[in-house]
Amino acid sequence: MRKLWCFVKKHPAIAIGAFMLSLLVFIAIFAPWLGTIDPTALSPVRRTRAPSAQFWFGTDMLGRDVYSRVLYGARVSLTVGFSVAFLSALIGTVIGLAAGFNKLVDAVVMRVIDGMMSIPTILLAIALISLTKASMQIVILAITIAEIPRVVRLIRGLSLSLREQSYVESSIASGASSLRVIYKHIFPNTIAALTVQITYICGLAILAEASLSFIGAGVPPSVPSWGNIMAEGRTLWQIKPYLIAFPALFLSITILSINMLGDGLRDAIDPRIAKRI
Repeated sequence: MRKLWCFVKKHPAIAIGAFMLSLLVFIAIFAPWLGTIDPTALSPVRRTRAPSAQFWFGTDMLGRDVYSRVLYGARVSLTVGFSVAFLSALIGTVIGLAAGFNKLVDAVVMRVIDGMMSIPTILLAIALISLTKASMQIVILAITIAEIPRVVRLIRGLSLSLREQSYVESSIASGASSLRVIYKHIFPNTIAALTVQITYICGLAILAEASLSFIGAGVPPSVPSWGNIMAEGRTLWQIKPYLIAFPALFLSITILSINMLGDGLRDAIDPRIAKRI
């Protein structure tokens, strides 16, 4: 317990970020029990009601409970963020390591990556989503494809730099295979930078999903999402600001907690940074 307390004191960003993110995950998991009303239940007689003891965040133009919809929206945002971060990191790391160790692979892959990075994430995601029916799985796939180039360029650059280190050259000279060199020397030294990139991608994916849902290109309107909740309330935001304020607040807190966690983990994992703290 004492060691944990010392770690928290030394890295408060990790503690704060992890606590806020854990709270949001808890909300997403237990949304059916924390929510007061079915988020899809329509009731014209109670539409656009202000926040009250009965409707904590008020109701939207269709009479749906905004509080329940915001809670269920956490499920969509966190599922998209975590899935995109995991898949893009996994695929991008494999491709980046291969490109960093094979000149032929590097020449082919980097031309494709450069072309993909020339297109903004949202536009590339919209183009991919437009080819099929919108769903959470398609949104995850589209954003993942758009985020893979970031990981590939990061891992490839680190691999090229680490290959020039004396301990890597010694390992190659001793007859170690490329896979062993990558596993023992290259990949472990990319974890700190990859951790920060994963958290950045997770936050960016959540924001991208909200943006896509806001413009109607994300998850279906029947699925509560912070983006489509704000989109539905934008016409009344001047007189009913709570329709946008509450989902926007949850979106901001989620991205802030992920970024704080990522920065704290970077400081804790990277020994060069840890020595300066």
